[in-house]
Amino acid sequence: MATRIGLIGLGGMGRGLAKNMLLKGLDLTVYDLDPARVEAAVAQGAKAGQGAAAMAAKVDVLSVCVTTAEAVRALALGPDGALAAMKPGSVFLDHTTVSPEHVDTMRAACAKAGIAYAEAPMTRTPAHADRGQVNILFGGEEELLERLRPVFATYAENIFHVGPAGHAIRLKLIHNYIAFANVAAWCEGFALAAKDGLDMSKVIGIISAAGGRSGMMDLYGELTLRRDFTPHMSLSNAQKDVRYYAEWLEQAGLPGFMAQSVHQTFALASIMGHGAEGCTAVIKAYEDLTGIEARLPDS
Repeated sequence: MATRIGLIGLGGMGRGLAKNMLLKGLDLTVYDLDPARVEAAVAQGAKAGQGAAAMAAKVDVLSVCVTTAEAVRALALGPDGALAAMKPGSVFLDHTTVSPEHVDTMRAACAKAGIAYAEAPMTRTPAHADRGQVNILFGGEEELLERLRPVFATYAENIFHVGPAGHAIRLKLIHNYIAFANVAAWCEGFALAAKDGLDMSKVIGIISAAGGRSGMMDLYGELTLRRDFTPHMSLSNAQKDVRYYAEWLEQAGLPGFMAQSVHQTFALASIMGHGAEGCTAVIKAYEDLTGIEARLPDS
C-alpha cells in the first residue's frame, strides 16, 4: 500500500475523504485554494501542502477531487503542473466527475510521465463521504485497483470495477444525467402543481407512492418543498455534468434532445442566479416565472 497520500480539493466530497483517511491512519497531505479548509484538515491530523506541484513531488498517490475537467488539467498539466513534479511509478488518482475526452487526455499525459492514471469517479453525497460510505467507480487494470483498494477502503462502502479505462466516467455521466433529468422533471411538476394550487403534501406523497418515485426525490424532494437548497450537489455542478454527457452523446453520433433540454433547464436556472444553490434550485427558474413558491403547507 502507498504510504504517502496527497489530496487536492477539500470541498463537499473531498472534506469527507480526508476525514476518513485520517481516521484510518493514512499519511495525508492536503491542498485547497481555501486556506480555511486546509486548516480544518490539519486540525484533524493532515499535513498542509504548499501548492499542488510541491505536494505532488512528495507523495505516492496524488488524489484530486475538484469541480471540473478543466480545473484538473489546469493543476496537472504544463511545465509547472503536478504531473511534472510527480515521481515515476506514482499514481494520479482522479475522483473528479470529468468527461471521456479528459480521461483519454490525462491517461496519455500520465503514461508519458511514467505515472499511473486512476479513473475513479464517485457517487452519493457529501454526507456519505463524511461517513466513509461513498461508491467508487473504477475504470482500469485490476492490478492498479488492488494497489489503491486499501486507500479506497478508508472512505468507500462499495468499490465497483466498471471495466477498462474510460468506462467508469462514462457510467458516472449516464448515472448523473438520469439523476438530474429526474430532478428537472419533478421540479417542473412541483412548480406547475403549486401554480394551480394543489396541496403539495399530497403531490409529493402520491408521487412517492407510485412510479414517479426516484432516489433523487427521496433525497431532496421534501427538502425542496421545505425550501432547503443547501448545495450538497450544487446546481452549477449538475449543469456541468449534464453538459459533459450531452457533449459525449453528440460525439457518439446520437441525438440528444432530452439531454439538451435538461442541460438548458439547469443553464437557465444558473443564469437566473441559482448556480451556487443545491441542484433542486432548478425549481426556482419556474417559480420566478409563476411568482409562486412550491412549498409544503406547514413550511
